[in-house]
Amino acid sequence: MKVSQILENRQEQWIELEKLCGSMALPGGRDATSIAKFSNLYRDACADLALASSYQLPDETIDYLQRLVARCHNLLYRSRGFDWGSVGKVLFHTVPQACFRDGCIHLAFVVFWGFFLFAAYMGYHDDEFVESVLGPGHREQTIEQWEGFSENSMASKFGMACFYIFNNAGIGMGCFAASTLFVPGLITLLQNAIVLGTTFGFMFHPSAGVASENFRNFVTAHGPFELTAIVLSAGAGLKIGMSWIRTHGLNRLDSVVKAGKEAIPIAGCASLLFFGAAMIEGFISPTELPWAFKAFIAVCCSLFLVFYFVVLGFPRGESSAA
Repeated sequence: MKVSQILENRQEQWIELEKLCGSMALPGGRDATSIAKFSNLYRDACADLALASSYQLPDETIDYLQRLVARCHNLLYRSRGFDWGSVGKVLFHTVPQACFRDGCIHLAFVVFWGFFLFAAYMGYHDDEFVESVLGPGHREQTIEQWEGFSENSMASKFGMACFYIFNNAGIGMGCFAASTLFVPGLITLLQNAIVLGTTFGFMFHPSAGVASENFRNFVTAHGPFELTAIVLSAGAGLKIGMSWIRTHGLNRLDSVVKAGKEAIPIAGCASLLFFGAAMIEGFISPTELPWAFKAFIAVCCSLFLVFYFVVLGFPRGESSAA
């Protein structure tokens, strides 16, 4: 049989492929059967185009097949639009539920807040503890710096917001990276908790005078987001670090890859909290707005965190049954 006759007999398949291109371009038109059929017909059309070109068939046939194959190629490899639905599902379903039930997040939460509160209590009551943690003279130097704290201009606020984004991201990445080796991550988290807690403790003491008031006015509003983001960053890293130890029957590489896929959305959530904290820290915290307003912002942020991680994270439906 001649090549021209073979290709002529295949015209019905080309027409069918054209119809599939039209239906698959519509929303919901890509089911498993259509995709399998489209793949076979597309492969055959590519072979037909090669035959037509090799045997120098009429230009009309070659042009038709070239347009058909190009249309199929664009349909198969076209870039997809940004799927906001999947992003919303990850942010408001996957991440809060993963955090609510993840043991590494719980461990990071207990370690950070346990040692933070202990260090804050000791820093408030014991000057020797402050010196042992931060070094001699650090308390007086910090108080002196905060005594000269004043409101920034709008241009300065924008610059400081950018600085805080960079600085907060560095803190989060440091906690995340160190935690991927588990023990170094716990040590880094512990150090952050003790240093921050000690600083909060002695700076909230009445003996710090005006520096205490300035410090309180500055840290209140953005504190909930920033401290929670540190915990999430460390918890996401610890999840990867733990996968080296507990593989659940997988080899270590597969275990780390699996844990990494589960940890990345949590780290992304921490990044959003760091960004939010930086915006508050740059545009609200350094202003002369009343402390009551800043405390109101802190309460709203805290309620949002409770709603996000507890209400949205609490297992329900199929997850609860499982």
